[in-house]
Amino acid sequence: MSGGGPVPVPVKGDDSSILCMEDIKAIADAKLPEVARDFFNSGSTYQTTIAENSSAFYKYRLRSRVLVDVSQLSTSTTCLGRTIKFPLCVSPAGIQAMAHPDGEVATARACAKVGINMGISSFSNYSVEDVVGASNGGVNYAMQMYTMKDRPLQERIILRAEAAGCKAILLTADSPVLGVRYNEWRNDFRTPEGLGFPILELTSEMIRKQTHDSGFTAFNDDSHHWARDIPWLRERTKMQIWIKGIVTAEDTELAIQHGCDGIIVSNHGGRQLDGVPATIDALVECVDTAQGRIPIHMDGGIRKGTDIFIALALGAQCVWVGRPAIWALAHSGQSGVEKMLEMLYDDFRRCMALCGCNSVDEIKRSCLSRMGLDGVLRRME
Repeated sequence: MSGGGPVPVPVKGDDSSILCMEDIKAIADAKLPEVARDFFNSGSTYQTTIAENSSAFYKYRLRSRVLVDVSQLSTSTTCLGRTIKFPLCVSPAGIQAMAHPDGEVATARACAKVGINMGISSFSNYSVEDVVGASNGGVNYAMQMYTMKDRPLQERIILRAEAAGCKAILLTADSPVLGVRYNEWRNDFRTPEGLGFPILELTSEMIRKQTHDSGFTAFNDDSHHWARDIPWLRERTKMQIWIKGIVTAEDTELAIQHGCDGIIVSNHGGRQLDGVPATIDALVECVDTAQGRIPIHMDGGIRKGTDIFIALALGAQCVWVGRPAIWALAHSGQSGVEKMLEMLYDDFRRCMALCGCNSVDEIKRSCLSRMGLDGVLRRME
């Protein structure tokens, strides 16, 4: 198949058969056209990083506790100025209407129903106003963007996002060039006919004249740098400025020095440079460098409530999920995303209870053990 393929018409699955993320993914994989499935699921080159994003969680063991009163347990936390049900948000994944016709609008409604926040991709198939309006005030949003060659367009995106009610910019900083994704090249991936990028002011006809790679190169500014772009954003918005794509101590320190409001430890879901650390591994380095001077979130590989718990124990305040939302959309639109989020919530709450934690503030590194090179399991400090 080539050229993007048709947009699938989802058919609601049997929710009783959905018990874990693998169930949702299996149904999504069966329903999505090959090209769409490859686009959503693939990482860059040999896909080492995308695999390790999930497998790296298995290095850790949970230290369950007994005879702790958890009858008043609360999973809630604060994110982007709003109290959310549990420390998870939906990442700004693009082209969601390729998974379900309602795309980002369905995701927004699901986030509002569950009580969490959401990022909006520049590659959304719906306008920022449509996405924000879909939740009727029930979600705080972050507008994802790249550094663009067309600065007037970038400024329009910022102003529209702020006017629509977005609370933050997520500046994706890990993409001066696009990662090499073999499946996209083999499939000659192009966004399916009829789907535009209204935030980028691109119609379907304009988009389909280029491959995904060439289209990205046409608007993305590879001359981006800290000293120019962070002040430029500050001059144009009162929204928070978060940097998405950090995996090192050095860049964590630079984000702090340049006055950023937060960082998301992310490797772009393994879609940029293959061979970078899994985000759960990079998280520790970034947290230890920050020493509480800047909020730190992370994404990549979150598939279970226990993964959320491990990330918080290692110092993240919140985690984000992208592919799980796409798979859930392909499964059954808004109801599928709600099901996926509630599944993660239930698993996370159960993990908190069994580890004796009554609030997210009680989730510490001492809740985890890790196997040493000598084969001895040791509590983390």
